[in-house]
Amino acid sequence: MSASARPGLLRDPDFGRLFAATALGQFGDRVVFLVLPLVAIAALDADELQVGLLAALTSAGSFLVGLPAGAWVDRVRKRRVLIVTDLARALVLATVPVAWWAGCLTFWWLGAVAFLHGSLTVFFDVAYLSYLPHLVGRDGVVAGNARLSAVRSVTSIGGPAAAGPLVGLVGAPVTLLASSVGMALSGLLATTIRKPEPKPSPARKPALRREVREGLTFVIRRPALRAIALGDTVFNLFLAVYLAMLLVFLEREIDLDPFGIGLVLSGMGCGALLGALSAGAVVQRFGQGPVIWLAPLVTCPLTALMPLARPGWSVWVAATGLVVLSLGGVIRVVAQSGYQQASTPDGLLGRMNATTRFVSWTGTLLGGLLGGALGSGLGAGAALWVGAAGMTSSTLVTLFSTLRTARTAAGSHRAALNPPDVEGRLPDVRA
Repeated sequence: MSASARPGLLRDPDFGRLFAATALGQFGDRVVFLVLPLVAIAALDADELQVGLLAALTSAGSFLVGLPAGAWVDRVRKRRVLIVTDLARALVLATVPVAWWAGCLTFWWLGAVAFLHGSLTVFFDVAYLSYLPHLVGRDGVVAGNARLSAVRSVTSIGGPAAAGPLVGLVGAPVTLLASSVGMALSGLLATTIRKPEPKPSPARKPALRREVREGLTFVIRRPALRAIALGDTVFNLFLAVYLAMLLVFLEREIDLDPFGIGLVLSGMGCGALLGALSAGAVVQRFGQGPVIWLAPLVTCPLTALMPLARPGWSVWVAATGLVVLSLGGVIRVVAQSGYQQASTPDGLLGRMNATTRFVSWTGTLLGGLLGGALGSGLGAGAALWVGAAGMTSSTLVTLFSTLRTARTAAGSHRAALNPPDVEGRLPDVRA
């Protein structure tokens, strides 16, 4: 019996181990999300342009290795990739407090850590998204994504809430040790997953360029997958503009301390948790396609409250806009991840995920640079206005596509799972 057919996914031991590993790894990741920019802002006195550059370096790995990562992940067992990348990320992050203690931490050291951590995360995320259908079965991907989104949301609350006081107590560089430990434990826990994972056996001699091209072609030729990738690109572009200057705005214009900033980001985690808990019901009610465009249309406009905030109570009112943004973001991601996974054959999952990530995270790379430039030239508040308007407009890409009325991927499921390869053969898609 597959995990998806059981009364509850958490009763499946292997899914439970992945669930626990996700909790530990995501706790570390959420601490990085808050603390790495704070190291630059508070410890190294970086300006707005440098903060934007740091954000761009974090996502530069997606641009440089995103496509070959998918082809490579499709050739190997995914669990092994999860383990190695988690342990490697833990090691990279641990260099920051060591360099701080040694008195040699610089902005460019921090930038190198951001780039390496981001590049390793590309491999981790592609393998993670491709491993889930193997573990829970295709019928269980929506439920599995919802449960994993829930635990990620909980850590989005706990990570910043714990990191804020830690930064105040021991400083931002040393706080990154918590991230390092969380990711190391996540990798070790993933070694305990026991479900056999067959080694992929390519039908032809591996050729990286051809495999990358097949992944690109698969996404480009399917209107729904193409719209998801392009919509994510626009959304991520302006989300990166917004987030690049959010911490600068809160720390320098609102004058929040690390604990207050942690509370704001924890509020975003609360929204993400609510989104994860309600995603299944929302998708069932409206359908996967409509949710993909409706969620950002309804929730993104409220992010415009933040640039209106001033020191005092108004910042906490504005923070509700970030709560709603996270709620809608998780619902959208659950809907579109399920749609993408159900529309893609096993042998192309890694390349589909890598292609989508490559295209969409190109927006993140450019958005970090644009956010830094806008913040440096016009101020952090102006950058937030641009980010809020852009995130709201990103919904137009998916609204005017086949996703507008596509409740599920079932209509294209068989065609997607049985695409002829370049030699005209149908791939074997048996379990």
